[in-house]
Amino acid sequence: MNSTDRTPADLLRSALATDPARPLVTFYDDATGERVELSVATFANWVSKTANLLQGDLAAAPGDRLALLLPAHWQSAVWLLACSSVGVTVEVGGDPAGADLVVSGPDTLDAARACRGERVALALRPLGGRFPRPPEGFMDYAVEVPGQGDRFAPFAPVDPDESALVVGGVEMSAAQLVARASADAVERGLTPGSRLLSGLAYDSWDGLSAGLYAPLASGASVVLCRNLGKLPAEALEQRVKSERVTDRAM
Repeated sequence: MNSTDRTPADLLRSALATDPARPLVTFYDDATGERVELSVATFANWVSKTANLLQGDLAAAPGDRLALLLPAHWQSAVWLLACSSVGVTVEVGGDPAGADLVVSGPDTLDAARACRGERVALALRPLGGRFPRPPEGFMDYAVEVPGQGDRFAPFAPVDPDESALVVGGVEMSAAQLVARASADAVERGLTPGSRLLSGLAYDSWDGLSAGLYAPLASGASVVLCRNLGKLPAEALEQRVKSERVTDRAM
């Protein structure tokens, strides 16, 4: 993190400039056996493509509010950083009826239909696979995002002091988010090279901080585990060893 970093997108740019090849997010889904590892460069490429989709095809702009109905997942992390890049406020688990856009996983499509704006659906299949049949009324993220540009430039500057995230009833600006994530990283003792394993959901600040923001702010990386309760204790300890985990958030 640089002293000038005031948005999550700034943190990602600094990470990209420092060490683009290092792992940033290693994702496990213990219900499917999926494992995906994304370097800083690969993650940033997904963010750029998603931000281009958001700003271009979906016509999102600073001040818009996006209801994010996704679990702890590497693609959820991508959407969080893409929204930061554009200046869109993410309402985690927000009410689609009051949002300008909604991004939904396969289990929340019915609720997401309450959104009168643009609707995007993610199948959350291994390797970012698409839906076998696209849900009616939704854009299939896996179909649309590959063709987006690999570089992103916002149409309008992103104000760090404007709203960036709403979670657990608390709204914070981009600058407040970065400051809080940095403080969490210090409290956890995260430093460049640290590996934090998180089994927390993305429905609280603690889950978002451990599962993305604090590692990003400190030059660390996250081993993000979905459905961790399905993993036997011995297998968990083996993962901790093989992934060189230095801290846990369970």
